[in-house]
Parts: sequence; C-alpha cells; structure tokens
Amino acid sequence: MAENQDGQEKTEEATGKRIKESREKGQVAKSTEINSLAIFLTGMFLLYATQQLLSGQISYLAKFIFSSLDTLEISTSLVNDYAISAYFFFVLTLAPVLVGLVVIGLVASIAQVGFKFSSKALEPKFSKLNPLKGIKNILFSSRSFVELAKSITKLVVISFFTYIVLEDLVVRASKLVDYSINETVNFMIDAAYSLIWKIAIVYAAIAIVDLIFQRKKHKKEIMMTKQELKEENKQTDGDPLIKAKIRQIQYSTARSRMMKDIPTADVVITNPTHFAVALKYEPGKSSAPKVVAKGMDSLAQRIKKIAAENNIPIHEDVELARAIYRTCDVGDDIPASLFKAVAQILAYIYQLKNMKKKKSIV
Repeated sequence: MAENQDGQEKTEEATGKRIKESREKGQVAKSTEINSLAIFLTGMFLLYATQQLLSGQISYLAKFIFSSLDTLEISTSLVNDYAISAYFFFVLTLAPVLVGLVVIGLVASIAQVGFKFSSKALEPKFSKLNPLKGIKNILFSSRSFVELAKSITKLVVISFFTYIVLEDLVVRASKLVDYSINETVNFMIDAAYSLIWKIAIVYAAIAIVDLIFQRKKHKKEIMMTKQELKEENKQTDGDPLIKAKIRQIQYSTARSRMMKDIPTADVVITNPTHFAVALKYEPGKSSAPKVVAKGMDSLAQRIKKIAAENNIPIHEDVELARAIYRTCDVGDDIPASLFKAVAQILAYIYQLKNMKKKKSIV
C-alpha cells in the first residue's frame, strides 16, 4: 500500500479536488509510448504519401553532387551553392515531415489528458538541483528501476523484430549495384516504410500496455490518507465545530425573533402542556393564518407566558395544537385541512374582542 511522507497509508480514492490539483501541477496519467506510436504511424503515413516527392528530391540532390565530382574545385561560391541546395532540400523535403511529427506529438498528448496549460508545471523547483537527491532518484528509486525495465524490454522486443525485417532487406540490398539512382532511392524508402509499419504494430501493443500501467500508477500515486481526506472535507465543507456553532447562533437569533413576534399574534393554541402555537391572521394581506411562533415543553410554556403578559388569548385544543406544530414551521401559512378548525377559534376570539369593546364603550 502506498504511503505519504508521514508514513500514513493511502487507502482512500482521490477526490475530484485532489485530481484537479494534481492536474494543475502537471501530474497526469500520460504514456510517452502513445506519443511515440502516434509519431511512428504519422511518419509511416507521411513517408507513404510523400514517397515520390522524397525520392525526386533525394535523386536531384545526389545527381547535383556526384555530377560535378570530377571537376570539383573548392571555392567560396561552390560551398555557397552547396549550402543553399542543402537548405532548400531540408525545407522542401524534411521540414513538412518534421512539422507533421511535432503536430501529431502534441495532438497525442492532448488526446490523452485534454488541453490544460499549467503554469505550476513550469515553475522552477530548486529542490531538484540537489545532486545527492538526484543521484538517489536515479539509482535507488523504484520509478527508476521500472523505467529501466521498460526501456530494456522495449529495446529487446523492437531489436528482435528489427533484426527479422533487416535480415530480409540485407539480402535484397545486395542487388542495389544494378539499380539506377531512382530505383535505389525507391528501395530505401520502401525498406524504411516496411520497417516502420512492422515496428509500429509491435509498438502499438507496448503503448497500450504502458497506457494502462501509467493510469493505474497515477491513480495509486494520488490516493489519499484518511487524514488528508478529513482535512479536505474540512476545507470544502467547513469545520464541523464551526458549522455547529453557526447553526446554534442562527437558531438563537431565529428564536429571539420569534419571541418578539408573539405579542402580535391573535391567538395561542396549546395542548395544554407540551405544545404551543401562536397564530396571526391579517385579512386582506394574507390568505390564511400564519404561524408566528411555536414551541414544545419549556419553550411552549415561555410562549404561553409571553402571551398572557400581552393579553393574547390562549385556546386549548390538543389535536389542533399538535397538528399545526408538526405540519408548519414558523412563517408558514396553516394548511387548508386546518382552515375550518382555526377559523372557528378565530371567529370566537373576534366575538369576545367585540363584546369587550362594547362593554368598555358602555
């Protein structure tokens, strides 16, 4: 099992945040063998597509050089002519191929990991300048041994297949003495083409295996310890203790506001011991009575006390108090199923208020 620098085992799968951070640092599951395979295949295609152009250019350059060997006189102008010819030969013959290989190398990298420019990957790391650490990483790290084993395996496999292909080409090359320049160039290109596509098949198998290996290795490297996962959750969701404190403050604030709204209620319905619900109805402003406060046990008793101190009617109805408490939160309108029962209570309270007003007038 992989371990981090503190010796803790990495047993947890990497989170999305960890994967994103790793990607921003340039740490991705990328196989260089896929790039090499893409370059092989592209080189094979370009060689096949530009076969006539290449053979024509090489033939022209060869004729240009060997036709003047018997009269060759070293001079500044002659060297200049040869330099110009070589330059145009490179531009017209090799440059398109090299550009194509560079482009396909970039495309292969982007296809594996997507396009992501990471400035962190370009930042200088002075720790890498430590020669002792560098020697240790080269000679004694498991990664170095793995890369060495991969390189040796690739070398042995590709050398074996190259030998098989070249063995036949050596026999055929013995007849080149009778070929013209164009025939010789075509033979060379055909031989290179044959060698490349056969090696490409072998390299395809190597690249697929290496890609699977790189992805598994990268997934293992970015795994997290339980402590790292815990710390990330704290950073993402917040410290549980702080969140609990915030909830406590929010509850206390809401409770204080609720207590201030009790004197504005029209009635407090109780059961009468365990539940208390304060209702307020404003005709024309609201379509139904609204819960302005509710509480259970000790809080219910406080609601009743504040209601009594402010001359708010208290009505005892066990079932109705429980139903409103369980179905409504503070600020909610009561459900339609309780309209009738609440309306009867409010109507009775309004009648009592009107009677008191008439008596006070008399």
